[in-house]
Amino acid sequence: MGNIIRWVLLLPLAAVATFYIFTLMTALISGKFEAGEKFETPSFEINPIADDIQVVKRQTTVQKVKRVVTPPPPPQIERQQAAKPAEAIASIEGAIPEFTAPKIDRKSFKIQVSDRDAQPLVRIPPVMPTNAEKSGHCKVRFDVSPEGAPFNVQTTYCTQRLFERATIKSVQKWKYNPKIVDGRATARSGVESKISFKLVDERGRPIPE
Repeated sequence: MGNIIRWVLLLPLAAVATFYIFTLMTALISGKFEAGEKFETPSFEINPIADDIQVVKRQTTVQKVKRVVTPPPPPQIERQQAAKPAEAIASIEGAIPEFTAPKIDRKSFKIQVSDRDAQPLVRIPPVMPTNAEKSGHCKVRFDVSPEGAPFNVQTTYCTQRLFERATIKSVQKWKYNPKIVDGRATARSGVESKISFKLVDERGRPIPE
């Protein structure tokens, strides 16, 4: 029932709208058609020919070079020559006086060297053993040859046995001034020394013995 009422109400509205559109279209068609303005068709030239450019030459006139007159040289001033000194040059004070060299008898001439004990020149530090867990030291005794080289190297005491080999190798590389007796180099026996091994931890702090 509702659909029938809806159709009854919409049909008059649809008829009025259709009539209005039909009237409008009839009015538009019945009008006189007038053509619009014609536009010129644009033209393009693909390869235009450029006009030759005329190069304007600069016209300059070179004037004649005038004669240059060289100026006269500056006047020279007479220099006074220094007079030669009339006085003699003074002698240098403190000069070595003349003396007669003493005669030296080659047979009796002898250079006397004072006696001295063996003195260390070069000391090579020992190599820390890789399996060492703490610091330590060794007491060593050795002899020094007339050439200054240690020999008969022996350890008398070590805090750890693993330091003995490193101590002996280090002392064998040392160098001494030999012992002098009556001007001659002689062997020195019974030299004693102490070799220390300093071990540190990761923070650089020494690990005690």
